[in-house]
Amino acid sequence: MLIQTLKRLEGAGLVTRFAYPEVPPRVEYSLTERGRSLSPLIVAFDEWIEDHSLEMV
Repeated sequence: MLIQTLKRLEGAGLVTRFAYPEVPPRVEYSLTERGRSLSPLIVAFDEWIEDHSLEMV
């Protein structure tokens, strides 16, 4: 499930994937500029959740 989500994020241009030529294989993901542009929205959503968490119980 995680790999599918990461592939979708990569396809949307939100993350980049770098595979190292090592054994065992190692892969790193990082946010693209487009992905970083979502940061204010994610912070606002997190703040909203904190403000309303007691209402969601």
